[in-house]
Amino acid sequence: MIRNSKFGAALAVAAALAVTLAGCSGGTGSSSTSAGSLPKVSELKTLGAGEGKLNIIVWAGYAEDGSDDPAVDWVTPFEQQTGCQVNAKTAGTSDEMVQLMRTGQYDGVSASGDATLRLIYGGDAAPVNTKLVPNYATISDFLKLKAWNSAGGTMYGIPHGWGANVLMYNPAVVTTAPDSWSAVFDKSSPYAGKITAYDSPIYIADAALYLSATDPSLGIKDPYSLTEKQLDAAVALLKTQNANIGEYWSDYTKAVEAFESGSSVIGTSWQVIANLVQADGKVEVKTVVPKEGVTGWSDTWMVSSKAKHPNCMYEWMNWITSPTVNAQVAEWFGEAPAQTKSCAETSDPAFCDTYHATDAAYAAQIHYWTTPQTTCVDGSGKTDCTAYSEWTTKWQQIKG
Repeated sequence: MIRNSKFGAALAVAAALAVTLAGCSGGTGSSSTSAGSLPKVSELKTLGAGEGKLNIIVWAGYAEDGSDDPAVDWVTPFEQQTGCQVNAKTAGTSDEMVQLMRTGQYDGVSASGDATLRLIYGGDAAPVNTKLVPNYATISDFLKLKAWNSAGGTMYGIPHGWGANVLMYNPAVVTTAPDSWSAVFDKSSPYAGKITAYDSPIYIADAALYLSATDPSLGIKDPYSLTEKQLDAAVALLKTQNANIGEYWSDYTKAVEAFESGSSVIGTSWQVIANLVQADGKVEVKTVVPKEGVTGWSDTWMVSSKAKHPNCMYEWMNWITSPTVNAQVAEWFGEAPAQTKSCAETSDPAFCDTYHATDAAYAAQIHYWTTPQTTCVDGSGKTDCTAYSEWTTKWQQIKG
């Protein structure tokens, strides 16, 4: 996953932009599966005194201390309450987060599903004792014990926020509202040269999801559990799409700029990107959940297996998922909060409705990013799936 900052301007229009929910296919399943032997890493048994310091790796906007906007600060109150002084390292990609966690210099990370299993099975993340995080009890049940944040029936983190990877378009150019991902995958698309796509190996799952609906003969049941044959089919589709791509985006401020300049008119997006474009007022955009379904992301606060300040990390996980703070983060960033009680704390009363925050039926229709493993992550127990390392190689081939 790749993110950048520019959040606050979107808030005034967040409620005005609703995602149109079309018929979607099923989710990724409810339980975690093994991708091999779990490293022997112990969880914290009891919560002790804070160590006075906390080093964390974060997505931009997840640890605001007032330096970007004096009115947006949930780090300073945490420091005052716990005595844990926060050193937040902003990462630009999931790959960067994984590499930073492997140095052993950080206590935790706000990881997305395309990084979590790499950290778990690489021995870089510790299982989390949820009893030591009181606010975990009222986090949405549909985010607990999932394939991307647990293993062996144990949580390896505390859910933070989530969202869908929607299809965004400029209605001034795309005059017929799209209801299918064929708008970006059809090789004869009328928008060739102005299609945008997410720049990451995990985007292969979007092609796989589309193929699961349009080519049933492939037998794709889960977009993150692909055999060699299924992966090759998704790669072939993406190589064809590559000829029509105007720009791949990773830094989402560039996605905003591309739509505002007109160099992009349709493609994969996040709701927060649409909010930012609308807030700037240069062009109009709309978002839709196509009939084939969507992929999505759920971020998880994970504890490093080498954490030097584990007690402060547990204090932070409980703080960041408290009702008021989780609401502040969700509104600032533009995502659904994981904490169910946050919906009563948002400044915009319609915010949780806009982001479907407590809508389990909506959430179940999203195929959340889950790191591909050779042991399929669909719960089948099969071992003929392709790993993320192979997806990375294929992605490089797709882009040329």
